[in-house]
Formats: sequence, structure tokens, C-alpha cells
Amino acid sequence: MMTLFAAICDDEKRVSAELESTLMEIFAKLHITYEIDVFFTGEELCARMENGANYNLVFLDIEFARNAINGVEAGRLIREAHHNNLVSIVYISWEMKYSMQLFDIRPLNFLIKPLSYEKLEQVIRTYLKIAGLWSCDFTYNIGHDIYKVQMKDIVYVESVKRKLIINLADGRKDEFYGSLKDVYQEQLQKCDFLFIHASYAVNYDYIETIKYNELILSNGFMALPISQNKRKEVRETYYSIMERRRV
Repeated sequence: MMTLFAAICDDEKRVSAELESTLMEIFAKLHITYEIDVFFTGEELCARMENGANYNLVFLDIEFARNAINGVEAGRLIREAHHNNLVSIVYISWEMKYSMQLFDIRPLNFLIKPLSYEKLEQVIRTYLKIAGLWSCDFTYNIGHDIYKVQMKDIVYVESVKRKLIINLADGRKDEFYGSLKDVYQEQLQKCDFLFIHASYAVNYDYIETIKYNELILSNGFMALPISQNKRKEVRETYYSIMERRRV
């Protein structure tokens, strides 16, 4: 994956430091190579971009206490004066009142302080998907050979005796020896799979309906059972992912 260049622009030094630390943790978790620049005024950010700095992602505060331009004006300068429509801008603020003023700046998102790890991680994931950079790969061994497929292409992983069977959206399958519990904890869980049964882990993106004791999948795949001891956990996990993605 290419290096992701991010900028933080907030005159509250504590907020900037906490945001930088959280982003570093998220980027490391997602195996993203990154560089982060921190600015304390909109003027500094715009000057750096005018001098040729290219950022993929900018976290921009709206209220600046003692500066000529606020975050809304800085965003307009980036879009209109610098003609930069490629950078993704994430506005951050203590208040919701500015949200309608940001419409023509086309921000990726608008987050209310204090910023939560979960919301920030979802913003990063959303950016990576929109930019075509998301490559959350599932890796597995067959003999001495290492294979990988993208998580987004896996509908579910099934355990049959000592083998795991990967069921892909295009109908292909592959199998290898392993433990579904281990694979779920090490790889699938962080990419929004649900462990619904001792034999099944399912990709959230392919779930069409959750019934009391089974999942209905999209793309014409068969329904999969939810084990009795996992019914509560599956629903809680499903709604947790749904809520986290509403950013």
C-alpha cells in the first residue's frame, strides 16, 4: 500500500496530540504506512499546501481562537483557491451548528469532540475504501505455499472437521487446514466478520437478514445457522458494527 499523508489542524494542542496518537495506533493496526503533519492554524495548513504539500486526509478543526480564518474558510481555500478536490477533509468540532455550512466543501465526515477511537477508525476505513486503497487481505497456507484473498470478497468461512473452506462472492471456494476460532481472532474479527456458529464466520457485508436462529445471506447463498449460545452475541456484534459504520 502507498504511504498515506495525513494532516491535523487544530489550535488545541492537547486535542491535536491525542488525535495524532490515536491515528498512529489505527494506522499501525491496519498496517498502513503513514506520515502525519500537525498544524495549529488554518493559515499554516493552507500555506504548506500552497507550497506543494499533498495530503490524502486532513482532520480540520472549525473553531480557531485567535486566527484570521476558521476551518470552514480554510476548507474553501483548499477546494477553491488551491483547486484541490482530491484531499479528503474530516471536520472536527465541539458543536454541530456548522454542519450545514460545510455542504459545498464536500467533507468526508464531520466528527464531534471528544473524538472516539471507533469513529476515527471507521473514518479511516471509509477513506481507504473510497480511495481504492483498502486491501484487508486474508492469508492462509496450503502446504508450504502462502495464499491471500481480499476480505471483501469472502462471504463466509466454514469449518468442516479439520479443514476451513473459504466461500467467495464469485462462487469460488478454497480450503486449507486450520482452526476457525484462531482464524477469526487473528484475522476475520477486525474486518467485521461475525462468529455465528462453531462452524461459520460470516462477512457483515453479505448479511441480508438476521432471524432468530439463522442468517439470510445476499448473492443467493444458503442460510446459515446461528448457534443457540451465540444468538445474543451475534445480534450485539451486528448492531455494534452497524452503529460504528454510521459515521
